[in-house]
Amino acid sequence: MSVMKKMDVLGVLQEHGAVVSGHFQLASGLHTPVYLQTALVLQYPHVAQKIAKALVSKFPSGVEVVISPGMSSAILGQEMARLYKCRAIFAERVGEMVALRRDFKLERGERILIVEDVVTTGKLTAEMVALAQAYGAKVAGVGAIVDRSMKGLTLSVPVRTLISYPLQVHAPASCPQCAAGVPLMDATKKATGVQEGD
Repeated sequence: MSVMKKMDVLGVLQEHGAVVSGHFQLASGLHTPVYLQTALVLQYPHVAQKIAKALVSKFPSGVEVVISPGMSSAILGQEMARLYKCRAIFAERVGEMVALRRDFKLERGERILIVEDVVTTGKLTAEMVALAQAYGAKVAGVGAIVDRSMKGLTLSVPVRTLISYPLQVHAPASCPQCAAGVPLMDATKKATGVQEGD
């Protein structure tokens, strides 16, 4: 199975209806006219496996644990862990913080990789890095399918993505669609119940 090229990734997202136009609020609270619902692609194991292989090639040194921030990225994390032959776990939001639940844990010194489907602001990603470091784990980096950031991500660990697809995002107070009276669509109901990451 060959490693996916950037155009292949974008084509797969479009082919599966994962690039949706409208007026959406992301998990970060920002508004956008384009929403990426990667779950529509990752529901196909053979495609998820190809995407996972492409991301693993960006972190060839191997890891001991793949950790994802919630269910939206857990499928991808599972496929990557299968290739690394290591554990796959996920964090969940508990109030205002992300935390490990379900008796998941990280050991001091374990080499871990954080895996997300989409990164936009990097806020959640930074929380994940802090969570792993609080356990004493060594963060090898962050892998994601799509980097939506407009200014690039400033994190203390390497971030490697399959495609950069910066899209307009606005604070609600400066959103042109809000100003034009375009109704805000609930992305969690529009698609599959999972919001795109921040």
